[in-house]
Amino acid sequence: MQFSLEGRFALLFVVLATAVLAAFTVMFMWLGSLWIAAGVALLIGAPLSMFAARLLTYPITRTVQAISDGIVSMRDRDFSVSITPPAHGELTDLVESYNGLGALLRSERQGLYQRELLLDTVIQATPLSMVLTNAADRVVYSNVAARQTFLGGRKLEGLSFTELLTSAPEPLRQAVASEGDTLFTIDNDGESEIYHLSKRGFLLNSQMHRLFLLKQLTRELSRQEVETWKKVIRVIAHELNNSLAPISSLAHSGRQLAVRPEPAQLERVFRTIEERAKHLHSFIDGYARFAKLPRPRPEEVDWSAFLRSLQDTSHFRLGAPPPARTAVFDPTQMEQVLINLVKNAKEAGAPPESIDVEVQEHAGGWRVQVLDRGTGMTDEVLRGALLPFYSTKPSGAGLGLTICREVVEAHGGRLSLANRPDGGLVVTLWIPTIEQTEGKD
Repeated sequence: MQFSLEGRFALLFVVLATAVLAAFTVMFMWLGSLWIAAGVALLIGAPLSMFAARLLTYPITRTVQAISDGIVSMRDRDFSVSITPPAHGELTDLVESYNGLGALLRSERQGLYQRELLLDTVIQATPLSMVLTNAADRVVYSNVAARQTFLGGRKLEGLSFTELLTSAPEPLRQAVASEGDTLFTIDNDGESEIYHLSKRGFLLNSQMHRLFLLKQLTRELSRQEVETWKKVIRVIAHELNNSLAPISSLAHSGRQLAVRPEPAQLERVFRTIEERAKHLHSFIDGYARFAKLPRPRPEEVDWSAFLRSLQDTSHFRLGAPPPARTAVFDPTQMEQVLINLVKNAKEAGAPPESIDVEVQEHAGGWRVQVLDRGTGMTDEVLRGALLPFYSTKPSGAGLGLTICREVVEAHGGRLSLANRPDGGLVVTLWIPTIEQTEGKD
């Protein structure tokens, strides 16, 4: 049978009171003096009460002290202390709760340690150089690549990042001092190494920190450059062969006809040679325009007048009334972009009456959409449509959409393609307002 803490104290009080009363009665009957009997009973009852109280409270105080020591250990981030629960009593639940909390904290710390270890392993293994500095410009974290880049593999933590940069190449120092992400080149033993530097600032523990990410792009860009040159050479070789082969054949035929003049046949020969020469000139001219795309010359443009003028050369519908506010962009370049997009829509099988052009204010800029009900694009074509020299047309050079994107990006905007749910394609281009353009300049 187990008693609660209150029950044990009550039982102790009854036992002690009975013992004191019995001692008082015996002494009174023996001595016959009330005061002497009360004094003797008090002398016997006081030590007995103290001993009994100590005996009763000792397990409680020991358990409470163990819990207190355990909490101190937790405060010191030591969660390994556990307490053996008492056999019975009210503190059993408290001890079990404490042990459960310790087990949970141990598990959480172990999981956190494993995640931190995994993250640190990934960061240390990455070829990306990573440096984190605090508000005092001291390095608080760096990975192996950063230590190798800045100090020959030695530890960077605690050092001034500005002092580290004094021995770094000048292009890197300029990239760190510049605003935003930067692409720069470093000459290393006569070879050019291309790097990309990203910088981000954030608050950590109420202090401003800066993260620097340095990545070498030489090999990646070289591979892309080689692939691009291969594509250019293949396209140029294909176009040259398509034109030179018939020209060579016709030149041989012309030589035969020169012996026996036949005006009709000679006319056909010269006409075909002229057509192939014009095609070849148009092909080369397209590449030249892509390579020598001029910078935009922005000016204030009224949307209504601009779109009406565009409708005179390219037939399309206005999907929505033009905005009343004027925009600022290069009207000649943007006109060529929209003419090319409408022409592509027609070549995709969209009737002129199904081609819509819509202009709206969106996200602090202007969103222009060309919507059609043509054949649309497959996922593979969508992924490559904006890449240079990518074309699904038999006679295409793969530069139309690329030039459109270059023009839009030169205005600080972006261009995207997407299939419409009910068939057809939507080409969306976004250009910033004059305030954003001025901010970039």
